[in-house]
Amino acid sequence: MQKGRPPRFQKAKTVKRSAYGSILENLPDSTKQEQLEELCGSRSFRIERIVSAGQLSPPGFWFDQTWDEWVLVVQGAAAVRLQDPEETVHLTAGDWLMIEAHRRHRVEATSRQPVTIWVAVHGCDLPATP
Repeated sequence: MQKGRPPRFQKAKTVKRSAYGSILENLPDSTKQEQLEELCGSRSFRIERIVSAGQLSPPGFWFDQTWDEWVLVVQGAAAVRLQDPEETVHLTAGDWLMIEAHRRHRVEATSRQPVTIWVAVHGCDLPATP
């Protein structure tokens, strides 16, 4: 760990108080379990890298979050099932999905080869921009 840096930036490189890194480098082993890593964040947002290799939500489990979430598939593919209205969104590299707060959703599928690399941006209750 680098001294004097907040824990959320310990793995990131810095440039004059900014942080940077590569989504595609130093991928954790996700063969047995999906891996989630917070890349950076503040009081108003959190950005995570998620690496999945065939994992999906457990049977009967639905996410129901109090915040909005935006996800981007950087590599691989995934299927996300949403409720109200019921729909399944298939994502491949470059596709993104905005999930509003309290919209129940679950991961139905992720690719094993190549592994699915997601970027998830979690936001808090900020005013909408015009």
